[in-house]
Amino acid sequence: MTEDDGVPVIHHSAICVRDLDASLRFWRDGLGFTVLMDERFPGDWPTLFGAPSTSLRTVFLGDPSRPDSGIVELVDLGVVAGPERPPTGPAVAGVLLLSVITDLDGALGRLAPLGLGGTPRRIKVAGVGLAVVSDPDGVRVELVDSGARANLAHLTATEVGDR
Repeated sequence: MTEDDGVPVIHHSAICVRDLDASLRFWRDGLGFTVLMDERFPGDWPTLFGAPSTSLRTVFLGDPSRPDSGIVELVDLGVVAGPERPPTGPAVAGVLLLSVITDLDGALGRLAPLGLGGTPRRIKVAGVGLAVVSDPDGVRVELVDSGARANLAHLTATEVGDR
């Protein structure tokens, strides 16, 4: 199956940020993503997003050697109204988190000296280390230790084969 089969494919997940530099420190410097694109785009963003400006800045982050692995987009719409940070309590509805497969100890080791992510919540499931941290805008980010790659590939292959 390919993208051309009419099956939806998630290309990227976007996060509207209040401070692009702080978000870059978290996603690029802390988690190790590479900047793939950093551009300003004119457009009717007030109509599409309710943005205050007709110009936005967007930064795509990912792995240039694996373009199909997913992209995190940081979007700077300018000054927008809203809560300073989203609630940090238990998830009730809406987006729970973004999930990133990474070297868990390496990522946490980079975030801590940067003072980013908060106190990680860590557990192990089926022998795989997991942690949840928060980006500068309060978005929960689940860090899945890279040892889980084989399990996820098996799960995806099984689910696709069962359809």
